[in-house]
Amino acid sequence: MKHTSRLMLAAAMTALLTSPALAERGADGELRIIYWQAPSTQNPYLSGGTKEVESASLVIEPLAGFDETGNLFPRLVESIPTVENGGVAADLKSITWVLKEGLLWSDGTPVTSADAVFTWQYCTHPEGGCAQSSYFEGVSAVEAVDDRTIKISFDEPKPFPYTALVGAESPLIQKAQFEACMGAKAPECTAENFGPIGTGPFKVSEFRPNDVVTYEANENYRDAAKPAFSRVLFKGGGEAASAARSVLETGEFDYAWNLQVEPEILSQMEAAGKGKIVVAFGTSVERIWANQTNADASLPPEKRSVYMDGENKHPFLTDPAVVKAMSMAIDRQLLVDVGYGAGGKATCNILPAPDIYASTANDSCLTQDIEGAKKVLDDAGWVPGSGGVREKDGVRLSVLYQTSTNSVRQGAQALIKQWWDQLGIETELRNIDASVFFGGDPASPDTFQKFYSDVEMFTNNFSGVDPEAYMANWRCADIPGPNNQWQGANIPRFCNAEYDALVAKMAVTAKLEERAELAKQMNDMLVQSSVVIPLIHRGGVSAHANTLGGVKMSDWDSELWNIADWHRVK
Repeated sequence: MKHTSRLMLAAAMTALLTSPALAERGADGELRIIYWQAPSTQNPYLSGGTKEVESASLVIEPLAGFDETGNLFPRLVESIPTVENGGVAADLKSITWVLKEGLLWSDGTPVTSADAVFTWQYCTHPEGGCAQSSYFEGVSAVEAVDDRTIKISFDEPKPFPYTALVGAESPLIQKAQFEACMGAKAPECTAENFGPIGTGPFKVSEFRPNDVVTYEANENYRDAAKPAFSRVLFKGGGEAASAARSVLETGEFDYAWNLQVEPEILSQMEAAGKGKIVVAFGTSVERIWANQTNADASLPPEKRSVYMDGENKHPFLTDPAVVKAMSMAIDRQLLVDVGYGAGGKATCNILPAPDIYASTANDSCLTQDIEGAKKVLDDAGWVPGSGGVREKDGVRLSVLYQTSTNSVRQGAQALIKQWWDQLGIETELRNIDASVFFGGDPASPDTFQKFYSDVEMFTNNFSGVDPEAYMANWRCADIPGPNNQWQGANIPRFCNAEYDALVAKMAVTAKLEERAELAKQMNDMLVQSSVVIPLIHRGGVSAHANTLGGVKMSDWDSELWNIADWHRVK
């Protein structure tokens, strides 16, 4: 009996000493991650691309984040402020955050409330082009009450105040490092943008844009036992199928992101037994944007795809009948079946979730209607001309349709081109390397923000569960252009005073049911104005090695939100 007790005690002690919580920092060696879209910067304020936001999330963090269920949790702060605990003012016009005691940047200097004030000033600088400006919408001031206390004030009552400095898209950056990088100087600060000083579990040791990032464990991370890995190799580039293979078949990598690969191919790979597929649904939607401005290649750079106060309209995509017909011609369920499987659902909304915000007003798009689409074009005066291509007043329905290079996207392009050809819409297809297309280089002509085509397709989403900041992306003020270094979030160049008024109203509406109704109205306005063709409500599909533990995949924040807890399964 005593012998059995000693064995049980020994086993318990062994389990305790080898558990991830008590492991020595860096004991598990190297973690290998592959994102087939390579990051171009480590500063998410200079790129709205997911790959930049997520790769940077290893290093720089927000005050609070969202877990795998969408719940808010504290990162750099002691607790989540609420009206009940006094952290949110009773009039909803301010929120007060308190930083954890002893918090350090990776260079060993203290994190203070002055860094939060600076981050707000950095993103809202009038001469800058901040890709995440919607998170600071309605903020009138950010104040350092003391070294650890941050007060964020709003112009009007803010029923959902967890936007500024919350979630991976709105992290804290260090004032001492970035204070010479304000406004127009922001993209010129290469060293800072490639190697930000952070509070996260890792710090950048080498950054090669559009290629590889290497990280090492942050010796000043607030949890002395984390991270379990001493080094991260973050490989970018390539394509989704090879990324999946590198985890599921060859075991070369531990984690592969965004596996937009035909479902039957993924199943075959998973059968090799080296890894597993993980899926998480949030708010991601594969969509086609219809450019509301003229993208003609013969235009000078200062005019091509530039809004110009509405004086540079697209020659035919500003006709809602054209985009409505293009949408009606698409068989969304077929796109799901051949390209997404369990990782996709057909949708007619740009805002598909949470359920309370999902509109049913556009559900007719779930049924393909080629003949109905032809009639819409007929009724609008677009008649078949030379070569069967429809025209009106000398304007031909001929579109350049671009997206990133990916087999599933090219498959979708090919199908959609066939359907549009049946309508009499001439379609030229173009695909661009994902690292370039989703890059933040304001000098590149090939980014999704520049939008040098008639229509373009990609996926986007938002952090957290409240869509206020996300729906604010399509305000007139957020249109990308030379004036903001092409960093606005309003990709289609949509501008509607009624829409802006709905955004403003949602910012001061407290009741959840009323907020949901406003969100649906904005969703319906975007869809019914025919500036967007929603296609697929996408679940995030990734894969990790069987030897990698601690992964809790989320589509509500950075997919790597809990990387500090990842460890090697022995």
